[in-house]
Amino acid sequence: MELIRGLHNLKHQSGCVLTIGNFDGIHVGHQEILKKLVSTAKNKSIPSLVISFSVTPESFFGRTKARLSSFRDKHLFLESLGIDKHLLIRFNKTFSEISAESFINQTLVKKIGVKHCFIGDDFRFGKDRLGDFSMLQEMSSENGYLVDKINGVNLYGQRISSSAIRKLLSHGDFKKAETYLGRPFSISGRVAHGEKMGRTIGFPTANISIRRKLSPVLGVYSVLVKINDTTYSGVCNIGKRPTIGGTKVLLEVFIFNFSQEIYGEYVTVVFKQKNRDEFKFNSFEELKNQIQNDVEKSKEYFKSIGFLN
Repeated sequence: MELIRGLHNLKHQSGCVLTIGNFDGIHVGHQEILKKLVSTAKNKSIPSLVISFSVTPESFFGRTKARLSSFRDKHLFLESLGIDKHLLIRFNKTFSEISAESFINQTLVKKIGVKHCFIGDDFRFGKDRLGDFSMLQEMSSENGYLVDKINGVNLYGQRISSSAIRKLLSHGDFKKAETYLGRPFSISGRVAHGEKMGRTIGFPTANISIRRKLSPVLGVYSVLVKINDTTYSGVCNIGKRPTIGGTKVLLEVFIFNFSQEIYGEYVTVVFKQKNRDEFKFNSFEELKNQIQNDVEKSKEYFKSIGFLN
């Protein structure tokens, strides 16, 4: 899949089938749109193109939300679905002031060459969010493209959305979140050097660089850790480590029965069960005792589901 960073890097093309959105988490609702996008593009023998944003509109307007997926994971998942091109647009002041009509005429039609467009039923675009499916449809005939609206997917009587998944994750409901996502919730990143304080109390941890100010999960969890082609069980803490005065959100995982050096490796942490919230202990010794309890609780969990390493 071709990654195009900015409209100025988009080469002239004779046509494409496209969709637009943040696609955070690429949940099963998103997947419905993306599958139709890929299949239609193949039938028309033109590229499929996804437009997303390097700075989300919510973040630009000060409504930052915890991300369900990193840019890397989102890009790789789009690729796995068969998308041909991923156009990344930086949402800034100039872009936010483009009218909906101008976005259709100048960007989608003239610059990108849209021939068929799929959008979600709640999609809005353009200055003051005045653009929607109706406007795209009204302007389609004169501009020579087709547009289809994809209705949201509902499960358990609730519409699937990134916001709904964030709420499930915050409550530790990973089974329902997995149903909404179409896969287990995970966080990926490279193992980085940390302060190595865990080693001093017998719990050496792998520190995962997650590069996010807000996390959809905070606390202590039983997790699976995928390293290359092997999966291990473990326990992780994701938070600011208040006992030692931490200020930055970090993901640290203690992998059971594991002693390899994996600095620089790209690993995936799959969340299975929430054990507790993160809180400040009165002493390092109290923290050590609690970590031992967390380890035992996680080992019992993995034993109950028949996973041991």
